[in-house]
Amino acid sequence: MYTAEQGVSGVCLSYAGVVPKLWEGTIDAHRRAVRDAALRTVAELVADHGLRSVTMSRIAHETGIGRATLYKYFPDVESILLAWHERKINGHLEHLAAVRDAHDGAGERLGAVLEAYALISHESHGHHDTELAAVLHRDEHVGHAERHLRAMIQDLLGDAAQAGHVVTNVAPYELANFCLHALSAARGLRSKAAVERLVALVLVGLRFPP
Repeated sequence: MYTAEQGVSGVCLSYAGVVPKLWEGTIDAHRRAVRDAALRTVAELVADHGLRSVTMSRIAHETGIGRATLYKYFPDVESILLAWHERKINGHLEHLAAVRDAHDGAGERLGAVLEAYALISHESHGHHDTELAAVLHRDEHVGHAERHLRAMIQDLLGDAAQAGHVVTNVAPYELANFCLHALSAARGLRSKAAVERLVALVLVGLRFPP
């Protein structure tokens, strides 16, 4: 005999197997949409108007997301800035890894990655770097990314040294420091051609013993 209790139980069992998965997928998609919109808007506001233009109210207005929803995922502006910065850094590291993997030969890989890094530094430089740095200097992800970048370049230098493309009487770790510090000058250059000349100069310096 079919009872109301059985009917309720059957419905509960059915929902238990299906609805939570649907809810989970919907919530995850909503979270990603809110996050993507917030990070994209922060990038645009900082680039166009500077850090002081970034407020929770402005982000909510530009994205069309309610402030209550925005606060549900981000407690404050700084948390959005840090999330945006982390995504940006991860994108740069992925790009450098792709450049490395797209080239054959130790010398070619080293030159391509150094040029790609210099171009990133050149293109990332802007009027709002100083005020952004003041907010983002506490980002632990920055230190992790820098170590990852240094390790990548150090490995490339080690391979290039074994292949006879760079000096062998200086440790790859020291050569990596030289490259990163020298290529930081790309931020102040005015053109891509100037960046390419800087990279060529660095590569020449790597080939001659001190």
